[in-house]
Amino acid sequence: MNRRIIPYNPNLKQLARDLRNDSTLGEIILWKKLKGKQIFGYDFHRQKPLLEYIVDFYCAELNLIIEIDGYSHQNEEAYIKDKNRQEELEQYNLYFLRFTDKEIKTQMQSVLRAIEIYINEFEQHTPNPSQEGNGAS
Repeated sequence: MNRRIIPYNPNLKQLARDLRNDSTLGEIILWKKLKGKQIFGYDFHRQKPLLEYIVDFYCAELNLIIEIDGYSHQNEEAYIKDKNRQEELEQYNLYFLRFTDKEIKTQMQSVLRAIEIYINEFEQHTPNPSQEGNGAS
């Protein structure tokens, strides 16, 4: 598989730790569904430093970032900041799924279904590492 290590600013480690200890209700609810490889055996991390940013949830195996946008993300300045951050991270072949805090609290089945759909698409387009190099080209 062509997975790259994404650099991060080590100075963000303590802030990420603090954010994990001060999670929003939406983050706590979604984390209960993602932690412990509950979704198809994939390992998610929360409040993960990547580049100069901290993302809400990250799965390296899936090249997936999940962001929960709360009320503070609704103004134009935050939207532009989020958009720029997303574009920079997408240069590392990362994909974003964004949900609102309200969606997490009121439509969890739809949120989980969207994540499962992404995983199914990802798996269909990604070779199984155990099969790479087998067979003629």
